[in-house]
Amino acid sequence: MTRISHPSVTLLGRPANQGRWLLIPLGITLMLCLGSVYSWSIFRTPLETELGISATASLLPFTFVLMFYAALMPITGLFFIPRWGPRLVTVVGGLIVGLGYLLSSFADHIGVLVLTYGVIAGTGVGIAYGVPMVVVSRWFPDKKGLAVGLTIVGFGLSPLITAPLANHLIGLYTVRPTLRILGIAFTVIILAIAVTLKLPPPGWQPRRGVARSTATAIAPYPPHLLKSRAFYGLWICYAIGTLVGLSAIGISSPVGEEIIEISPTVAASSVSLFAVFNGVSRPLFGWLSDRVKPHYVAMASYGLILIACLLMAQAKTGQVATYIVAFCLFWFCLGGWLAMAPTITLRFFHPDRYAQNYGIVFTAYGVGALLGTVVTGRIRDLFGSYNYVFYPMALLAIAGILIAALLLKRDRPPEPLP
Repeated sequence: MTRISHPSVTLLGRPANQGRWLLIPLGITLMLCLGSVYSWSIFRTPLETELGISATASLLPFTFVLMFYAALMPITGLFFIPRWGPRLVTVVGGLIVGLGYLLSSFADHIGVLVLTYGVIAGTGVGIAYGVPMVVVSRWFPDKKGLAVGLTIVGFGLSPLITAPLANHLIGLYTVRPTLRILGIAFTVIILAIAVTLKLPPPGWQPRRGVARSTATAIAPYPPHLLKSRAFYGLWICYAIGTLVGLSAIGISSPVGEEIIEISPTVAASSVSLFAVFNGVSRPLFGWLSDRVKPHYVAMASYGLILIACLLMAQAKTGQVATYIVAFCLFWFCLGGWLAMAPTITLRFFHPDRYAQNYGIVFTAYGVGALLGTVVTGRIRDLFGSYNYVFYPMALLAIAGILIAALLLKRDRPPEPLP
């Protein structure tokens, strides 16, 4: 079946070929608001002091926000986006995110904060997160990896803006008003962007990408995701990558303050630097996953994680350069996996079922988030130092290299009948 370009289609007041590029900065901005959850380490120290809670307890809101974000994203991809459309889904997600932040500003107990920030805000993030990825993947059938990678840059770069902003606002107004201000601002921005999001008409192709996209459309795909060996390889590799990366993100600021003994202000500034690497890696790894065999890209990312673990396992007071290099690598590789996983899903499995397929793959993120954040806080409380966190991370990186080499390969098409 030949696909057509629909030359009369317009988007954001422009011809579709031009207007589609405006979706990327809008998607980046939306992701920037949602990615503020990665700045949780900035809120942890003042909340631990104010509520009198342990390191494990202060990680619980972050753990739950990642769990519910990961749980709602596949549900949204499977049911809500196909039925409601991208605009309504984004509006609902944005309102719930804002509500979670606002209610968190009134929480006076860690259990309430887990509910308001972890469950409610995490649900909103999970609902809205997949929408810009689905939209740009449909408008960019000729540049899937690059377009998705560029869009999710906002999620990774969010701490570059929201971490110092939150730290500044906490210094001016304390932690509770800061949550309130951010909640209102994020809601307004997300609702404004929601009205611009729509899917192209069925069969739409950019005029210059018809030949390549048509060739891609007839590529052999597994009949079902769960019957593919590549799916299980991708799922396990994604879980390992997010487990290590999210663990590192959740302890970035405390590790700097406790092990390296830098000030909270410097720790917050360091998080902003780490966010740059987290953001830059997304279009890079998305681009690489389009052009290089994915298992090679995955193995390279695990190699970088292993180097970071070895650096931090031996880090001592005052070794600021070691800390910065190691955590830049951790954040870089996490950003890479958040681009690799959707790009590999598009490459290995039928792109017309991307929202549903990536929703299932994304459950690996939830498992990694749950295990990683709980275990790191528990290790800190048991052994009194975050140094011991990096040994199991190193073992997981080695396991990831082996699994990627064995399983993260596209299934061979069935042999033709004689």
